[in-house]
Amino acid sequence: MVATNLGATPIKLVRYTPDEVQPVSPEVARWRIALRPHIWRPPTDVYETDATIFVRVEIAGMREADFTISLEDRYLLIRGVRMDTPERRAYNQMEIPFGEFSTDVELPCPVVVDGIEAVYKDGFLRISLPKIRPHQVQVEE
Repeated sequence: MVATNLGATPIKLVRYTPDEVQPVSPEVARWRIALRPHIWRPPTDVYETDATIFVRVEIAGMREADFTISLEDRYLLIRGVRMDTPERRAYNQMEIPFGEFSTDVELPCPVVVDGIEAVYKDGFLRISLPKIRPHQVQVEE
């Protein structure tokens, strides 16, 4: 199957299906259009110390307001949209993705929700999530 972009809209993909998969009929078109948006995943690091889980996402060219960070159970979800400039260009090489992105991280342990901090600087979104520490309850005699 071959995928090709149509025009400047990244959500329209043309997919070619080989003849042996399609019924043999002159009315059947070989080309099908899928209108599914392309959501890309930025490079993401997850590491931890004894007290904190750290998540670092490489996503240059954004503002703090361009991110949505949410925590559902033990899944950290980071979403946003990196907009391309509206000017038309003829690319010789294109490796920097634009448009909607999403990344999710399964946290290895529960975290203190009120202690979560996120900082965006130098093209990296850094999120620190303090771990919930087990505490012992002293039993009185």
